[in-house]
Parts: sequence; structure tokens; C-alpha cells
Amino acid sequence: MKKIIKTNYIILILFGLLIFSACSKDDYYEDGGLAEAKFDGSILDYLDSKPVLFDTIAEIIRLAGLEETFTTDEFTFFAPSDPDIKQLIGSVDKGGLNRELYYLGLDTITKLSDIEPQIWASHLLKYMFLGKNKLADYSQVDFNLMNIHAGQNYISLSGEVSNIGVVFHDAIGGGSVLKYMGYRQLYLSYYFDTSNPDSFLSYPISTSDIQPNNGIIHVLNYNFTNFGLDLGATITADVIQSKR
Repeated sequence: MKKIIKTNYIILILFGLLIFSACSKDDYYEDGGLAEAKFDGSILDYLDSKPVLFDTIAEIIRLAGLEETFTTDEFTFFAPSDPDIKQLIGSVDKGGLNRELYYLGLDTITKLSDIEPQIWASHLLKYMFLGKNKLADYSQVDFNLMNIHAGQNYISLSGEVSNIGVVFHDAIGGGSVLKYMGYRQLYLSYYFDTSNPDSFLSYPISTSDIQPNNGIIHVLNYNFTNFGLDLGATITADVIQSKR
């Protein structure tokens, strides 16, 4: 009996530590991990400081005429990364925008400036939201129980609606499942049609709560996203229309 009581006591201690750990992680997340979040510079400065992931995005921001916005305005940015642009443009052989242009007899994209600035700007605005919102500022979302945990809808600076919410993962250990007690991960869900609440694509955030001087950055996981948030359909159509 004493052995059972002692074992249960240890489990309770571990459970309490798990709760404390989950509750204290509200500053910076990377798939549930804690890291230093502060950055002494603007949103654009941060992107420039990470050229492996963001040098193409930084170039697009400048081409779009949004350099001052990313330097001085205050907003939350769900940052796409360079692989999203590579996938979007693609090639004649491997698909993407360039294959569409080639088969239509239109000029393919050889440099980022081949796409008109207003097109880049209109699609970057989909990732930008007024205010400075960290992960802890967003509601819980459970994609299997949207009637209970629905996240919240937000209007981006493009005027389009996205749902933003935090998935509370389950914690599994010792043969037990602790519902919603695992790490927390932010998701951005883009609506194709706001009249249909089921018409959205959800994208996980790999790193959240990066805090430059003029906003908050949440970095989209490039393994599960695409530029434009709608599988590249709208920006592809915009580029094709601009070249006809």
C-alpha cells in the first residue's frame, strides 16, 4: 500500500511540473520550445539578419514598396520563408508558375522583379495583421472540435479573413494521455470563402513570438505552406493576367 501511495505521489508531482511548465511558456515557442525572443531592430531588420530563410522575402518586401511599413509600422507578421517562393515560381520541368507561363506562351519568371510590385504587395498583406499579438493572445483551436474551440477570425491588411488559433497538443507518458496538456502550437488558417466555414487551409507555425521593435513575427513552417496561402492559385492568376 505504501509503495502504491508513494508512486501516486510521484505521478502527482510530475503532473504538477508539467502544468507549471506549460503555463510558463507564453513568451516564445518553437514547436513547444522556449528560446530568446527579443530582437533589437525592426521586422525587416530581423528578416535581413536571417538570410538563409528570408533573403528572398526581404527582397520581395522592398520590390513591393513595403520597406517603410516593415521598418516603422506596428503589426503582427506571419512570415513565409524563401522555400515558399521557390515552390511558387518553380520551373518549366517541375511545375509552378513558370510551367503555367510557358504553356501559355508567356514570358517566364527569371528574377523576382519580373512580377509586378502591386502583385507582391497584395499577397504579402495577407500575412500581416494589425497589433502585436503573441501566441498567448490567441484563443485555443481544436480542428476536430471547432464548435467548442474555434480559434478566432482576424482580418489581414489585405482585407481577407483568416482564422488564428493555438492547438493544445496532448501529453502522452506512462501509458496515459493528458488532454490538451502538451506543447502549444500556433496555426494560421486561410479562408477561401468566408461564407463557407469549412473552406480553409491550415498552416502550422514553426517559430512564434519573435519580438522586434515594431511588431511580432510568427514563422510559418515551410514544409506545410505555400506563398499566397491558397496553393498559389490567386497569385498565379494575377501574374498570368499581368503578362497578357
